Amino acid sequence: MNIGVFFGGRNPEHDVSIITGNLVIKGLIDLGHNVIPVYITKKGEWLYSEEFKDINYFKNLKNQEFKNAKRISLSFTKKNNGIVLIPKTLFSNEVSIELAFPALHGRNGEDGTIQGVFELLNIPYVGCNVTTSGITIDKVLTKLMYQRFNIPTAKFVFFSKDQYLENSDNVLKDIKANLPWPVIIKPSSLGSSIGISKANSDKELINAIEVALHYDTKVIVEELITDLSDLTIAVIGNTNPKASLIQESIFTKDLFTYEDKYISDGGAQTGNAEKKLVIPAELDKKTTEAITNMALEIYRSFECLGIARIDFLYNRTYKKFYANEINTLPGTIYHHLWKKSGMELNELLKNLIDYSLESFNKKEKLTYTFESSILSKANTSKMKLGE
Repeated sequence: MNIGVFFGGRNPEHDVSIITGNLVIKGLIDLGHNVIPVYITKKGEWLYSEEFKDINYFKNLKNQEFKNAKRISLSFTKKNNGIVLIPKTLFSNEVSIELAFPALHGRNGEDGTIQGVFELLNIPYVGCNVTTSGITIDKVLTKLMYQRFNIPTAKFVFFSKDQYLENSDNVLKDIKANLPWPVIIKPSSLGSSIGISKANSDKELINAIEVALHYDTKVIVEELITDLSDLTIAVIGNTNPKASLIQESIFTKDLFTYEDKYISDGGAQTGNAEKKLVIPAELDKKTTEAITNMALEIYRSFECLGIARIDFLYNRTYKKFYANEINTLPGTIYHHLWKKSGMELNELLKNLIDYSLESFNKKEKLTYTFESSILSKANTSKMKLGE
């Protein structure tokens, strides 16, 4: 099968996406698929090159300048049951893709935008659909949905950039009236702990808000969960999802930082920093079952498809857990956690392809046309502008 792997993108998680894309590319090649690597630059340009299959290419990117890469556009005309990449140069062959595998994180990739492109192109793609992706990328909408489904989550306050610029005093007053010190400040639609800060005073809060607004137009401020354990569980499937073991990520600072996740000791989120991971998390049987069941409930409630990672904050003193973020395209598809759970990368990738085809085939059985007589009765000569 010709599978297009899309990675990179116009967002701060660009480099993490390259790592995920490279992992997926190598795994799909090992499964015998023909992989078409599509790299989206930080400026939003779409490129294709066989050289993209090697991550070392990107480690020396400043010297490469994409000399051998083909700049491409997508054709909205399907050929041979797939979409077509059209090189923007003369005498270049078109490339056909039968299934899309997005390996993008954050804005312009995990937020439903590229999923919308694949929907318009009418091609199977791995992962959640437009609606689920659009909701879960937004921490505020996610937590509002948690409240709707009576799912426990940390207390929070949110506001837009316009609201803050119009009357920052009211915003600060609202935060302090509803949340005790210290608080956690986050951009609403950004992942990988980018732009996240802790504040224990007005000055720190103002500085943290300014940092968050540098990355997003909406900010969420949350209560700090004490005696904290950062727990993660991965889920795959469509109508009958399956949960992984629970992972605890160990961190030394007040927050689970970008450095903890991707750099220090090889990176906890990539599965390389084993000293920073406890799998399975050291929890009693009752708590383990409760969090696992809650993760599956969240997955189904948000109508996730294919794969997602669900994070929890756990107060060990009171043995109370809070649903945190949902990642519909988790970094490196969390293969390390699935491996610890008994599923190797090749099986994980095969399952994700099967789930995407299952979802696509269900949608193909729907009716997309409707016959009516409305056009025959329309009289445009009698219509006035604005009616």
